[in-house]
Amino acid sequence: MITTKSLTKSFDGFTALENFSVEVPSGSIYGLVGTNGSGKSTLLRLISGIYRPDGGSVEIAGETPYENVAVKKKIFHVSDDLYFLPQTTMDDMAAFYAGVYESFDLESYKEMCGRFPIDPKKRIGKFSKGMKRQTALILALACRPQVLLLDEAFDGLDPVIRIGLRKILADLIADGHMSVVIASHNLRELEDLCDHMGLLHAGRVIFAREIDQVKLGFCKVQAAFSKLPSPELLLGLDIMQKELVGSVMNLIVRGHPNDIMGVVQTLDPLFVETVPLTLEEVFIHEMEAVGYDYNKILF
Repeated sequence: MITTKSLTKSFDGFTALENFSVEVPSGSIYGLVGTNGSGKSTLLRLISGIYRPDGGSVEIAGETPYENVAVKKKIFHVSDDLYFLPQTTMDDMAAFYAGVYESFDLESYKEMCGRFPIDPKKRIGKFSKGMKRQTALILALACRPQVLLLDEAFDGLDPVIRIGLRKILADLIADGHMSVVIASHNLRELEDLCDHMGLLHAGRVIFAREIDQVKLGFCKVQAAFSKLPSPELLLGLDIMQKELVGSVMNLIVRGHPNDIMGVVQTLDPLFVETVPLTLEEVFIHEMEAVGYDYNKILF
């Protein structure tokens, strides 16, 4: 398990994380999403032991990663800004990592090289952006770390490669080999892959929940009436957004769908249905709740 308690990190007077507390269960795929500059990459660097906390703590299975070689050998961090040793091939980097990670699985590495369309003997410097990302992920998975940290993990990969690597990742999780933390702006991808989700903004946690609980926290309601109910009758609902189109009322409501449906049914609708929000819609409405005004930045 990865645990952070009151974690704080600042850079030249800018606070990237402040009193940040979260738990990542063992054997889970944990998605991190947030606004630009929310602290996602900083958190991954703190977990991997690249940065030292200014306050609070971060622990992996009860041990701190900073300047702890034994713990760092259990972690693999794929940064958004990829780096490979100069003039190396993927085979060269595999040999390098095999000397660092005792868990490196050579057979798995060879199997993945045969499965994906990439030449392990070609210099990485000649690869495209997507091929470099693919290389980093293959090497990371071959190392069999207990903790895998991915910053914009699938950025630049084509859909077929994404599906293949995600399947390998899911299989490793199912086998109990690792816990994964993924920081990404691709909410659709996180929705399909993760079982837990944390939303960050301005260095703080807005929420941290199981993915199913995130979706249960909001829903869309569409109801048709012969006569629209008075606003007072809707006071029992935590309405985030309301739209009227003729005799049809469209609502986005915070709460459990069963509770929301119970209130709306008392208003004698001709028709009513509830639909869960997507993660993208949840993200937008949670950010609006903390003052992030999309109307000022969206065109």
